[in-house]
Amino acid sequence: MRARMAAAWGSTLGRHLLLALAGLLVVIVVVESVSDYRNTQLAAMAYLGIAAGGLTVLTGLNGQLSLGHGALMAIGAYTAALMLSDRDSSMPLSVVIVTAVLATLAVGTAVGLAAARLHGPYLAGATLALAVAVPGIALYFKETLGGEQGLRVVMPEIPGWVLELAFFVTGQDLSRSRFTSYVGWLTLIVVFLLLANLSAGRVGRRWRAVRDDEVAAELAGINLGRARVSAFMVSAAAAGAAGAILAFTVKLAAPSAFTLTLSLTLLAAIVLGGLGTLSGALIGATLLTFLPSVVTDLGRTAGLSDIQAAELAPLVYGVVMVAVILLAPMGIVGSFRQARARRRMKKLSTSAKGTAA
Repeated sequence: MRARMAAAWGSTLGRHLLLALAGLLVVIVVVESVSDYRNTQLAAMAYLGIAAGGLTVLTGLNGQLSLGHGALMAIGAYTAALMLSDRDSSMPLSVVIVTAVLATLAVGTAVGLAAARLHGPYLAGATLALAVAVPGIALYFKETLGGEQGLRVVMPEIPGWVLELAFFVTGQDLSRSRFTSYVGWLTLIVVFLLLANLSAGRVGRRWRAVRDDEVAAELAGINLGRARVSAFMVSAAAAGAAGAILAFTVKLAAPSAFTLTLSLTLLAAIVLGGLGTLSGALIGATLLTFLPSVVTDLGRTAGLSDIQAAELAPLVYGVVMVAVILLAPMGIVGSFRQARARRRMKKLSTSAKGTAA
């Protein structure tokens, strides 16, 4: 058994599968031990983590700056809402998520092809236009997309086999909030598994080569445009899945949820956690989800009014953002890895000096 575990850990796919299984066990324990309100927060953390994971592939691994991922999430959310707007809908959520991913992938491919020759601020400007334009589409086609009020998402009944399986594993009846949290985190695990394998393989090496030195990458035979478009497509697909989970969580797809603020929030998440790392994207999503509520609760405990406590949260978040940029410019995960590498080099240097002596 140990030999099989060691062999599985030695391969990239095996290691990622074992980590995914461990993550699934942690999710089950956490989801079953917290309240319905916390499960709603966990679902929000899941869709932010999925979108941030896709963005960190685009920005951290391929070097493309996008300010329009909130718009791509909107496409996934509205696709899910259109499929679940009927009270009698029995559409499986897995089919809804896959359809949302495909719809967003189609748009992401078109945007990626158009932006393949753009760099730096020009690409940021193009995606910024996308972030501004897409919410307005819902207002223009208000008869179909609900206008400012948006589309309500009617979640189908939980399948009987899911209820039976949940009761068999946990010994408890499955509530709707826990079910939504499970859907979000299962989607996150699948998305992160796919992104991790892509990043560790030949595709990921091409992305990093284009990011590090375009001239050297082109001399090595890498098609720059194809690498950029593929990174944008993968990132857009992740954003579509995140948008579908957002629609499941808030039971609504409305333009006010997909403003430029959402795109900037996702960018802040990967900067906080560490560019180019999926673990950093998850840490950033955790901070974005739980820090405002924790700060608000502390403000109320300190005697502030509800309004004052709510206003305190963005201030503390901004202070944390500035502190991380100043003290850990590589992000939380990046700085941790850098410190660990320094300690390892120091130990090797010390052992080398001892051997020479």
